[in-house]
Amino acid sequence: MLDIGISKLMLVAGIALVVIGPERLPKVARMAGTLLGRAQRYVADVKAEVNRSMELDELNKVRREFETAARDVGQSVSSSLDSATGQINAALSGPGSTGTDDDGAPTYEPYAWDSSPAVPTYVHPRKKWRVKRGAIPQWYKQREGVRRHVQSGAARVARFRPPRRSV
Repeated sequence: MLDIGISKLMLVAGIALVVIGPERLPKVARMAGTLLGRAQRYVADVKAEVNRSMELDELNKVRREFETAARDVGQSVSSSLDSATGQINAALSGPGSTGTDDDGAPTYEPYAWDSSPAVPTYVHPRKKWRVKRGAIPQWYKQREGVRRHVQSGAARVARFRPPRRSV
């Protein structure tokens, strides 16, 4: 690293003042500052790009590990499910397949209507909100400010209009 102190900077500034001259020194200093700023931004951009690429590589590695772990779990679950299904089928189609198992209990034979799942249909709940609303006691409605009667807008305005004062 460069070992530049205040004394060395003052020496360089004095030499620049003598060589360049007092009229052009501000322009040269401004140009040097601009170039230095551009160089710093360029270095920062390169550094950020390198960091992004490193993070992207790490994320890809983690993603691949996660996918392989998920695939392994899926294969183990499917293999255990297949083995359990095979055991159940073997138990259901037991010795002789006469409609009863070893204990003499009847075995399950699927019916035609069992093969397709039933599609649920919408059933209206038939709630009677007017009856439920009428079940609220009048004293509670009055205390809570629930309207008990229908009133037109004009009637409401007339009801709450301040009385006329005679002059």
